[in-house]
Amino acid sequence: MQYPDFFDAVPTIRLRDPLADFLGAVDGGIIEFSYLDAVKLAGHSCPTVASAYWLTRQALRALYGEDLPERGGVRVEFAADVADGVAGVIANVVSMLTGAAGAGGFKGLAGQFERRALLSFNADIPFEVRYTRLDGHGQVDAAAELGRVPANPETGVLMRRCLSGAADVVELRRFGVLWQERVRSILLDHGEDAAVFSCRRSA
Repeated sequence: MQYPDFFDAVPTIRLRDPLADFLGAVDGGIIEFSYLDAVKLAGHSCPTVASAYWLTRQALRALYGEDLPERGGVRVEFAADVADGVAGVIANVVSMLTGAAGAGGFKGLAGQFERRALLSFNADIPFEVRYTRLDGHGQVDAAAELGRVPANPETGVLMRRCLSGAADVVELRRFGVLWQERVRSILLDHGEDAAVFSCRRSA
């Protein structure tokens, strides 16, 4: 499988999943996700997928510090409706990483390990997403301002040509390269830029 080299340079997200440990799926329940995992889930790499991955990494770091985050131990709320814009795409990535799920999620075993009802929309929150530890040890509001990382001016023109069928092979390749260059910049050049990724502990 071939993909842009920068995918491997994006820091991974390491968590402990008590359910995976209990069921013997993963030794010690330790699970590590990469940006490539998010790309595989979404079926593509774009600024939205990148922001969902990175916001979650930043939020978990703010909530747990140097400790391993607990997968299934965080409630996630979105300000938007699931059908609004890219909220659903972001939620899918966030759900994979945190284990938080909606009504169709895992129902648990004897009252333990439940994952359903941990992900919701239309929340009255100040930022785009709120991550809350179920053990009561913290809450983080997060948002991404992707407009602060502009695309190459060629990108819009090339996208229109590609979508209309007018682009040749060279233009198609050029569009893909420029698209991924912006994703790379968001994650690697601006991952720690507070003007792009805001993460505020609210409790």
